[in-house]
Amino acid sequence: MRIGIIGAGFIGRAVARLAVKHGHEVMISNSRDPRTLTSAMISIGCRIGTATDAVEFGDVVLLAIPFFALEDIAPGPFAGKVLLDATNYYPARDDQIPALDSGQATTSELVARHFEGAKVVKAFNAILERDIEPDARLVGAPDRRALPIAGDDALAKATVAELLGELGFDVVDAGVLGEGWRFERARPAYCVRLDVAGLEAALANAPWSSLV
Repeated sequence: MRIGIIGAGFIGRAVARLAVKHGHEVMISNSRDPRTLTSAMISIGCRIGTATDAVEFGDVVLLAIPFFALEDIAPGPFAGKVLLDATNYYPARDDQIPALDSGQATTSELVARHFEGAKVVKAFNAILERDIEPDARLVGAPDRRALPIAGDDALAKATVAELLGELGFDVVDAGVLGEGWRFERARPAYCVRLDVAGLEAALANAPWSSLV
């Protein structure tokens, strides 16, 4: 599979390394000149390009940027793409967003509004970058970690679940994008190492309250 990655920070690079290790083709990008990623290209074994290049390259695209930078990404090229949304909302960094503070929308619903036509799946937001590679396990491993996903497109979710399985994780489907709040910042399932049963319980028992 070809994976385009928007954002070459800790999450983007960790996913890139793991994907390359499992035989996938990867292109990473950042908000600057692709040449600034030359060392990453060499160390990871991936390709580099602009954000538009990465979107066009990828069978799936990972969005791994600070939430405040969302509006800086042109939405057009994403139409029809499976878009893994790994963003998280931190008011101290991103400024307060009333729709998120009030629960009127989830982060991924705002991502889907911006990238109209993309098949958005919330994924890779609920794991710390330092755990992505060490926590990957073979299928059937007794300590295999489960990761949550959410999305409105069943085929897109199936594609993402297959990819996560190949990369070393079990998957729990939390439902539609509107249910993605269950594994956003500070919820019981957020960045906690859990198996399938534990993750299902954490998602089911997540209380909603303002986390500003």
